[in-house]
Amino acid sequence: MKFDNRTLVLMAAAIVINIVVGQIVAWLKLPIFLDSIGTVLVAILAGPIAGAITGVLANLIWGLILDPVAAAFFPVALVIGLTAGILARYGWFSSLWKTIVAGVIVTITSTIVSIPIIVYMFGGVTGSGTDFATAYLLAMGNQLIASVAVSNLIQNLADKVITCVVAWLIAIRLPRNFTTGLPFFAYTKA
Repeated sequence: MKFDNRTLVLMAAAIVINIVVGQIVAWLKLPIFLDSIGTVLVAILAGPIAGAITGVLANLIWGLILDPVAAAFFPVALVIGLTAGILARYGWFSSLWKTIVAGVIVTITSTIVSIPIIVYMFGGVTGSGTDFATAYLLAMGNQLIASVAVSNLIQNLADKVITCVVAWLIAIRLPRNFTTGLPFFAYTKA
């Protein structure tokens, strides 16, 4: 797949957004990530393949330069980009309420992919803000997989809905001379 210069610039800016915002949130130990705003933005504007590539590159670069844990979650970033891009293609980023529903769908797909990584690579503890909820659920007698699944589903619901809404708000506010001709922008109207 070949991308035009505008899409490549958008992807590069989105990678920086993902890493900077994600790292700030990680340092603050917030119970959300917000490290996929750029991925979803690219997916909304340029489609699922561009979104998936952006997510994968952001996580791998972030993992190499700042946080090795981020690299392990590149499959999650890939799925977020693919899912958001497919949803954008079918008009799920054309209004606020549709964008919120898209965030819920992205939550489900990303949580399904993240659970095995958290459980089998990290033993349920990644150093993120959700570790407290996972530990609490374990202390209440739940199994590790169930504890990780519940804590991450709840955390991801807030995170991915906020991520999708922020990305959509950015997309609809970009100058028309920048977005005209981007393959998926026609499906994203305010």
